[in-house]
Amino acid sequence: MKKNILLAGLALAIICSACKKTEEFKTDSISDYAPLEIGKYITYQLDSLILADNITPNDTVMTYQVKHLVQDTVTDNLGRKGFSIRRFIRKKSTDEWIADNTFFAINTGDSYEFVENNFRFIKLKMPIQNGFTWRGNSYIDANSSYSDYNYYDGWDYAYDSLNAPLQLGSLTVDSTLKVFETDQVIGNPNDPAVLTETDFSVSNYGKGIGLIYHRFLHQEYQPARPGVAAYKLGYGITLTMIDHN
Repeated sequence: MKKNILLAGLALAIICSACKKTEEFKTDSISDYAPLEIGKYITYQLDSLILADNITPNDTVMTYQVKHLVQDTVTDNLGRKGFSIRRFIRKKSTDEWIADNTFFAINTGDSYEFVENNFRFIKLKMPIQNGFTWRGNSYIDANSSYSDYNYYDGWDYAYDSLNAPLQLGSLTVDSTLKVFETDQVIGNPNDPAVLTETDFSVSNYGKGIGLIYHRFLHQEYQPARPGVAAYKLGYGITLTMIDHN
């Protein structure tokens, strides 16, 4: 009788230990931070950075409003179900929306792929845990000598600040996830005689909402040489959520 009691107690302890370990390894899902359903939208303030050149002597920022609307379901060339996301743009809130781009998004269960201007990014990847990293630009031809987008090469996306609140102007998002995508400088930005490249990208996702903030900068500085003035190439954008349903 005592032997049976001991065996039952041991079995219960093993089951409880297994349940505890399962809970420890349980993470949020891709759907928590990239909910996709027809009719869902997020409206952003878009700040577009225009770098100084021979025509424009100073960096300038153009501000717009854009809306990302999940419009329809689609199937990709691998037979996977995804969603088309229509982008609308206007200069100010009293203007009419004008459709100007279409994106494609797919939740594979293990990752969140986002296709923009024929570039496929792996924006999110399981497991969603602080410190987890992955190559988010692995679908982009960024390391060949023929590519014009070498600056996308080697980005290690990394999760940070899981479940942290984030203030966006007057909006407070209670639970968010930060994805560091890249932060690198080649050369010396403080030396005008040195060729320099700066790349920075970060995204924040609101739980139950989707992308709520994104900042991107790619800048190449070419120093002056005989007969040619110094100049900069590249662009920058900042998306800040101002509304969603």
